[in-house]
Amino acid sequence: MQRRLGKFWSLVAIGLGAVTSAYVAPPALVLASTTAFLLSELADFVVYTPLQERRLVTAVVLSSTVGLAVDSIVFLWLAFGSLDFLAGQIVGKLWMVLLSLPVIFWVRQRDSLRSNEEARSA
Repeated sequence: MQRRLGKFWSLVAIGLGAVTSAYVAPPALVLASTTAFLLSELADFVVYTPLQERRLVTAVVLSSTVGLAVDSIVFLWLAFGSLDFLAGQIVGKLWMVLLSLPVIFWVRQRDSLRSNEEARSA
């Protein structure tokens, strides 16, 4: 989203996601869910932003890893007062990051081809 719409709209989406999370989660989990979402997305944003121009795949992997760790720690701690299931949470989420990598490679290659075509036609 940040690459297509910019930082401002990415932050707006994070805010809307946090509000949505507050409305969707069961009342007992609203604080944990909303806080975990907000903090993890902001951590992801802070890591991704400086890296994405030069190293998209690295930016996605590092920012997603930081974000999923923050999300898991904050949610488990606030919701249950325990980190007993932290390893399972992180492993499950890391699988999703790994499964997304072919799409990220494809996006990066497509963007590179478009940039080269625009440079040639200018």
